[in-house]
Amino acid sequence: MNTQDTARINDLEETTSAHLRLLAQHLGELAQAMQAQRETLRHYGMGLSPAAQSTFHTLERSVNELSENTHVIHQELRHLDALAATTAMINSLLEPEEVLRNVMDKVIELSGAERGFIMLRDRDTGDLTFETARGLDREQLNEDQFTVSKTIINHVATTGEPTLADNATNDPRFEGQKSIVGFNLRSIMAVPLKVRDEIIGVVYCDNRILAGVFNAQDLDLLADFANQAAIALENARLFEAAHMRLAEVRETSDLLSSVLDSIVSGVMTIDPDGIITSCNLATADIFGLSPVDIEGTTLNDLLASAFDAWFYALVEQVRQTGTQELIQAEPVIEGRGKRDWNMVISPLLDYSGAIEGVVIVLDDLTEIRQREEQLRQARRYLPAALVSNLRVIDVAGVTGEERLITALSTDVRGFTTFSEHLQPEQLMEIINQYLSLASDAISFYKGVVDKFMGDAVTGLFNTQLNPQEDHALRAVRAAISLMSDLHALHEVLPSEQRLFYGIGIHTGGAVLGNVGNEVRREFAAIGDAMEISKILEANAHGGEIIISQQTYEQIYDVFLCEPVVLEKTKGRTDLPEAYRVIRQKKPTGPVSLDDFQF
Repeated sequence: MNTQDTARINDLEETTSAHLRLLAQHLGELAQAMQAQRETLRHYGMGLSPAAQSTFHTLERSVNELSENTHVIHQELRHLDALAATTAMINSLLEPEEVLRNVMDKVIELSGAERGFIMLRDRDTGDLTFETARGLDREQLNEDQFTVSKTIINHVATTGEPTLADNATNDPRFEGQKSIVGFNLRSIMAVPLKVRDEIIGVVYCDNRILAGVFNAQDLDLLADFANQAAIALENARLFEAAHMRLAEVRETSDLLSSVLDSIVSGVMTIDPDGIITSCNLATADIFGLSPVDIEGTTLNDLLASAFDAWFYALVEQVRQTGTQELIQAEPVIEGRGKRDWNMVISPLLDYSGAIEGVVIVLDDLTEIRQREEQLRQARRYLPAALVSNLRVIDVAGVTGEERLITALSTDVRGFTTFSEHLQPEQLMEIINQYLSLASDAISFYKGVVDKFMGDAVTGLFNTQLNPQEDHALRAVRAAISLMSDLHALHEVLPSEQRLFYGIGIHTGGAVLGNVGNEVRREFAAIGDAMEISKILEANAHGGEIIISQQTYEQIYDVFLCEPVVLEKTKGRTDLPEAYRVIRQKKPTGPVSLDDFQF
């Protein structure tokens, strides 16, 4: 019922009431005229005929009944209008508490009740609890005002029958009920709240002051309101439950997305049509794309020509049979080149266990495999204890770091002339024996073998790979150890194969880091430490260890040394003073060079 209908009802009520008032006025005037006529006739010994009087009284009763019926009809129309308006209003509300408040306020307004309560049944315990308590002022009542007839409420909640008491105190049905007598309850009406024949609560109204406030029409009106309110309340509850469920789904979805994004493996789901419905950040990183670029495309479009038909047939087989497949593949991905993948293809199940697609878990092992190969190569040149450091350096992406290091340069004296008289196979066998001595000595004192260049070997101490506080001392000890091992080798070699090392050691600055490209990369040192150690090595005769002033300052209290004059400077005028290492001051083994016959 809209606003125009309400206005039309009000106009009709006013018009009808006006006509009835006019008709009553005319009847009054007619009654006065008949009374005067009767007095006149009585003066002449005559009177009005009984038929005329009977007709008048009948007309008078009809008018009164019409007025009463019209009042009742107008009251029912107002109730229906209010019911329609309230129904539209409460059906537009989605908060249960707001629905209950609006229903109760309207019932109190129309029925003349002093108070109104709505009690709902607890779904777990079955007990009735107060949900709404309203007064004439449309304000919420306090708990100390919750004085109601539990007898009537329990009766309605149990039987589902509406109950009306126009004077509850004197009603024989409730005689002796303490709540009615004690609270001095007068007019009471209560109806059930029903949803699909299930009683979910009770609507209760009363007036503690006046008796006879409510009638059967008010009870019917309350029942109509209760029916509409029950439906609206159930809808509001369903909406609230759906809203909570949606929030849970969103929370679960967000949690799932966070979990997926935290997984280092690529994860993507594919529906039966081959469309990728979701993927995590790891998947996007593997393909060099964003998740938005991947989701919604087909698996075939994403992988392009990376796989033949056998792969897509395998995916479909997993979806059809529910089995799991593990494959290793080396696809060529556009823009990424050849990759090394481990893939697990599993069925994607819904909540009922039905297969609704597939899940592919993808691990890109390309960099790992390349790194393993690099480490395998590195193990040829580094002690095992340093290989793990090399892994850290590469992962950190070192591009350059300036450090104070000690560089050890060695060269086999007379090797060029010596090699001219040997076959290549024999030459490589002998030179590898000499190079192994140098590599082993450097590695024993935790140095890094930087390079093998012909018959020369370079060792580095105190790099990012092998940080050491005593790096100068370690380098000199490695040189002494090399000389000792060389003496032992000479004892088993024929005299014509006995060669000698010249060694130079310098402590100075250098820039160290990874150099090269994605195909080949190696750790290198650049700077004075390298250049000066090679100049010192060039000045060392076979069996000599020449060190710089900077190195000498670090080891003079351990090794006995003597100054030397550098004959070969390669044009440099800023070279430090140099020293020849003679022996250890406190020998603890084969550490004195005087003990060796070179």
